Amino acid sequence: MTADRINLLGLPRPEMERFFSGLGQKPFRARQIMQWIYRQGVDDFERMTDLSKSLRQQLAEVAEIRVPGIVAAQSSADGTRKWMLGMGETQGIETVYIPEPARGTLCISSQVGCVLDCSFCSTAQQGFNRNLGTAEIVGQVWLANRELGYSPDGNRIVTNVVLMGMGEPLANYRNVIPALQVFLDDFGFGLSRRRVTLSTSGIVPMIEKLGEDCNVALAVSLHAPDNALRNELVPINRRYPIEELLDACWRYASEVYGRFITFEYVMLDGVNDQPSHAAALAALLKHRPGKVNLIPFNPFPGTRYRRSPVAAIERFREILLRNRVRATIRKTRGEDIDAACGQLAGRVNDRTRIRLGKKLVQVAVRP
Repeated sequence: MTADRINLLGLPRPEMERFFSGLGQKPFRARQIMQWIYRQGVDDFERMTDLSKSLRQQLAEVAEIRVPGIVAAQSSADGTRKWMLGMGETQGIETVYIPEPARGTLCISSQVGCVLDCSFCSTAQQGFNRNLGTAEIVGQVWLANRELGYSPDGNRIVTNVVLMGMGEPLANYRNVIPALQVFLDDFGFGLSRRRVTLSTSGIVPMIEKLGEDCNVALAVSLHAPDNALRNELVPINRRYPIEELLDACWRYASEVYGRFITFEYVMLDGVNDQPSHAAALAALLKHRPGKVNLIPFNPFPGTRYRRSPVAAIERFREILLRNRVRATIRKTRGEDIDAACGQLAGRVNDRTRIRLGKKLVQVAVRP
């Protein structure tokens, strides 16, 4: 690779069109090459047979399709797959594929580490190094398709993409939005808006901006029904308390008729799993367009938390249902390879721990 080559992976269609216009080519070339990259899974210009030989040679000189390299791969007994992808000499992120009978969900990362400090999350304990570039985000889906044996003539393998891996997506807004555009573009991966989910811990100004720029499914890491407890579990709550967060969520949901916000709620034994917590949560969400996904806590080395007993989780759900709040219990997958929710760690050289307030929003909109 030479320093002046542009990586075409992850370029949204308008940027791809500008790139080809700069080469003196018609804008439709952008659609052609996007179909080769995302629908055919091709990363070699010479294989793009509907491009002229001269254009293929020109592209080889000025551009490339560069995907992250796989450092390690693991397979779970339940069919879950996990890949560690290299992000430089000493950095690594993790990507997880979860197969189910009717869909295949890919959980992707948006940062090397995480800028937040949620106490129950393994990723957060690793610290933070940097934001991922758009190509590094999109490349996770491209690689998973390749590793899973995707064929353009067969059924889609990755049907759903969730930004629930390492990092806070809204703290890497500038690179995440173009990636979402590629996921949704008919000439990109062509995924439905309902099949692309962004999970956030609650950076309120960026939720507002997301509603303006790119409407995808939204999941919010709530984990507590009151500010005092959420301050402990999800420290960003000190900057954006539950009242502000929920107001932003309801505005986001109102932009698309029938849209529900998913609230993620990790079940911690004796911490947030009591009937009083369930009743308080129901009071917050009753008659609102929200549903709750109860997540059994997945342990990691050094944690002080324990998973709530099954009976406590089921009791919690029943209280929500009785109060007409939609609630499900997430099935734990990939626990034997540390691929379950909250267990992703990768390899992170902690560069800095960005604290709450204006700095967090500033880092969200810069590369």
